[in-house]
Amino acid sequence: SQYAEPIRATTICEPDGTPVLDQNLVVSQYAELIPQLASMARSMVRDLDPQNNLQFLRIRSKNHEIMVHSDSEFTLIVIQNPAATE
Repeated sequence: SQYAEPIRATTICEPDGTPVLDQNLVVSQYAELIPQLASMARSMVRDLDPQNNLQFLRIRSKNHEIMVHSDSEFTLIVIQNPAATE
């Protein structure tokens, strides 16, 4: 049988969302928006528990699964095909 490619894209971003390497338009859009979402999620976690810090975020939709590691120095984004993981 034919399997879908699990990893669609990866990128590393500066804290402001600027990709470290030039990427295609879709990856650049994720790189711009995901750090903002991670920052909001981190704030929510801290509001619930000031001693805690969000380190990893996983978002799954019908077409994509996005895994994010974010810290003060960089954000790592991995976009994969959820159908390939089933």
